[in-house]
Amino acid sequence: MANDAMTAPAKAITIAVLAMGGEGGGVLADWIVDMAEHEGHLAQSTSVPGVAQRTGATIYYIELFPEAAARAAGHEPVLALMPTPGDVDIVIASELMEAGRAIQRGLVTPDRTTLITSTHRVYSMIEKMSMGDGRVDPDNFVEAGKVAARRFVRTDFAQLAEQNGSVISAALFGALAGTGTLPFSRDNFEAAIRRGGVGVDPSLKAFAAGYVRADAHNTSAMATAIEAATRAEIDPGPALAALAERVALEFPKLVQPVLRASLIRLADFQDPDYAAEYLERLQPILAIDQRYGDGGFRLLGETARHLALWMSYEDAIRVADLKIRRSRFARVANEVRQSEGQLLEIDEFMHPRVEEVADILPSGLGRWLLGSSTARRLIGGSRVVRTTSIRGFLQLQAVASLRRWRRNSLRFQAEHRRIADWFKAIEASAPENYELAVAIAECQRLVKGYGDTHVRGNASFDAIFGALPRLRVAGNPAQTLRRLLDTALADDSGKQLRLALQDI
Repeated sequence: MANDAMTAPAKAITIAVLAMGGEGGGVLADWIVDMAEHEGHLAQSTSVPGVAQRTGATIYYIELFPEAAARAAGHEPVLALMPTPGDVDIVIASELMEAGRAIQRGLVTPDRTTLITSTHRVYSMIEKMSMGDGRVDPDNFVEAGKVAARRFVRTDFAQLAEQNGSVISAALFGALAGTGTLPFSRDNFEAAIRRGGVGVDPSLKAFAAGYVRADAHNTSAMATAIEAATRAEIDPGPALAALAERVALEFPKLVQPVLRASLIRLADFQDPDYAAEYLERLQPILAIDQRYGDGGFRLLGETARHLALWMSYEDAIRVADLKIRRSRFARVANEVRQSEGQLLEIDEFMHPRVEEVADILPSGLGRWLLGSSTARRLIGGSRVVRTTSIRGFLQLQAVASLRRWRRNSLRFQAEHRRIADWFKAIEASAPENYELAVAIAECQRLVKGYGDTHVRGNASFDAIFGALPRLRVAGNPAQTLRRLLDTALADDSGKQLRLALQDI
């Protein structure tokens, strides 16, 4: 392995670690400091916490200086407390956006910095709150890293750690060793993990995986694996085998992957009969696409995708069901690294709105609740439900068990009336303007979430649908509709949409 270690005896090695809470950034910094001190270096480590809600990571800053050089100079070196732009040798980021932040701050430079980052994403609050697809394009971060860094090591280190039963800090520590940028051997790195004394075996496994990936520095294997996973057919399982066979026999191959995934989603949301209803709804769209389409089945594909999302809307029944699943308890236990003999308690912080309670009640009772000021005063308020207690679990189980009566609920009937109106608009537009029908199908992107987000999305959806008669006689109605959709998704307040509608 080539060793790029700095050899200038009178200069500190500077390292910045950017990690979010729970990812072991402090442990990674401690390993580096412990290793350096055991191998004859003076070390200083500081940390500056980021703010909450995923808007920033904690920066752990480390400087290492050879003790022999300090003795030769006759005094101890002055080490900095914070990284300085243009003066960082190694930047380690636990997530791709954090690598982007480091580049933006000037911590990564092409003349000296080795950048090590995991390519997985933990979405920011701004990305999650966006009405549309607010995700930042990860390719932009990767391209920026290629330009900004002297050496750029990247892969999904979070996945490597999970596969080996450890946390991402161990895999990143292995990647640091694999780059050869520090004047220490692999044995020195592994010895630091052993001295830590916690989770040693899984940490060493994750370290080894990170070391190999960084040493090889070849992302083609990862790209091949992702591509294979994307191409892989989804097996809906024996309970949905008959419906999967219908998909294979009755629908074009281009849309079959979407349909198979939708069957699983809808059966999980309600039951197999609900998934069968989904296929029945799509039969008229299939016939329309065969008659008026160009063979690409874009209308069928867009309608199928958005219909599955709409039919599996979020309500309190769904939330309760997901929170008490065995798989969720296992996932949380794995995330917090629960060991044998440890007790795990999970508290759910809930703030149910009256509307969300009314949504899951029978339609008549739900409408009464919404119209009763007395009932409104009795419902609502924040509460904490401990799902790991018998009482809390049974409370959520009672809500989840309402699934069998969901078809009679206020929300179910309201959503399916809106779906029926949406279908009528698609079917009416396709014979005259196929592209407009596709654009109408895409408008479901506004119907999402719960609470205020759901209310705002529905308001924008209704406003756009109210303008359809004017759009049909306008020039290029499909393009105009998509412009309105993009405007609505970009502005939560709805003000820009109202102005755009006035211009039509």
